[in-house]
Amino acid sequence: MVRRPVEGEVHVHYGQIYVESDTDSFGPDLAEAFAGQSGGLCGAAVPGALWLTTGLHTGDVGFTVEVHDQAPPLDAAWEDVVEVSFHPRSGSSALVRWAGEDSWELDLEETDYRVRYCAKGMDEADQRDTRLDDDPQLDCYLLQFWPAAPAPDRVLRQTSAIAAYWHDYARKQPPPPTPAERAEAERLARLAQEQADEERRLAYERWEWGGQLPSQALRNVGGNVHGLLGFDPALVHAIDVAGPEAQRAVALWAARRACETAGLIGLDWIATALLALTEGRPLPPPLDDPDRLWQALESDPRVPDRTVGRATPPERPPFQPPDRDDTHAPMPEPEPTLWIVGPAAAAVEPQSPPGAPAPQPDGATSHTLQVTIGEPDPSLRMSQPHMALPALLGAAEADPLQAALDAVYAAVATYGEDYRALLQEVWSVPAAVVRSNAQPSTKPTSAGTQDTGSG
Repeated sequence: MVRRPVEGEVHVHYGQIYVESDTDSFGPDLAEAFAGQSGGLCGAAVPGALWLTTGLHTGDVGFTVEVHDQAPPLDAAWEDVVEVSFHPRSGSSALVRWAGEDSWELDLEETDYRVRYCAKGMDEADQRDTRLDDDPQLDCYLLQFWPAAPAPDRVLRQTSAIAAYWHDYARKQPPPPTPAERAEAERLARLAQEQADEERRLAYERWEWGGQLPSQALRNVGGNVHGLLGFDPALVHAIDVAGPEAQRAVALWAARRACETAGLIGLDWIATALLALTEGRPLPPPLDDPDRLWQALESDPRVPDRTVGRATPPERPPFQPPDRDDTHAPMPEPEPTLWIVGPAAAAVEPQSPPGAPAPQPDGATSHTLQVTIGEPDPSLRMSQPHMALPALLGAAEADPLQAALDAVYAAVATYGEDYRALLQEVWSVPAAVVRSNAQPSTKPTSAGTQDTGSG
């Protein structure tokens, strides 16, 4: 029985066409395909692939592929004939044009095959080099497969000068690596790739965290660590190493500065909350309930009507991968920063589909929550008192590190376009706050640049 998955004409380029079955490979190169062979027309030295040489450089050649259940007789009409052994590396084997421009599925089983490659007209095709659409066919080829145990390659018939040239080329190639050598080379290549991927990942993480790898505590902390990181990465790392006592002091200081800047410090319920934070107690009403908190802010006539522009973090240089970087490791997506406009909560859940409005108790004050993800319109003005209250909520977090980071980030939002003044104040209060346990290497200037100093 014989099956012909390919019959007619196929286009070749650079005098080559291939059989490929390894889905993880881009195919062999010329030297490795013919390594250690006596014949130079059908390269089978790379497992799962065949390199097929044609006389024509560019154009259509006659090409037939046959799959037999046993060895077929050799037709005397063929001028050049070679045989090799072949074992597909997957359930999908295909005849593939140069650069993958087209392919034909061969439906070969994953078993050992003997392959016979027959050619006719190679010298004439080689001399003409290129066949145009209206030119007559110059060379043709027959590729036959049948089940057989592995055996050395053989040249059964050699007539053309171009075939002799390629046979001589193949015989000058060193033998291919043994299976053990190939496995070891693949293992070393994998290790090198894994090391390169890890180096790239670490380089990206250093860039993402301002030139310094984060501690495990920073990796694990929730809240707005990535939001603050964009404004002052050195401060994030300094707060991290400052220790719980200094972190609590930073959180309380940031909450107080946010409330002072927003004009809330004179409100009795704000003063009570700040006192509770100072004494390490939970936030008292109404700050213990988000709904009551925002209602209190809306209903208190003493709350000033102040707005502030958005705080925009300074631009930083783009990520530069390591030298000679050829890795394929995907970079993690940057974590989104939530810019909250209007009454806000410590966490924002995705909006649910609109439904019937919930019944409100008598005398309740309604309010609106508006959330933007990403960067809002720079001209958008935000209510400064609403930006300040999250600093109180952040300072009350159970984790001292998260409390400090969240409170400072909320204070940055409260200061808005003047956030650099706040960051300078953070660095200038270190005797009782950050510098008690940490010496930062840089600090922001009023222009937002970095000056080397003691911190």
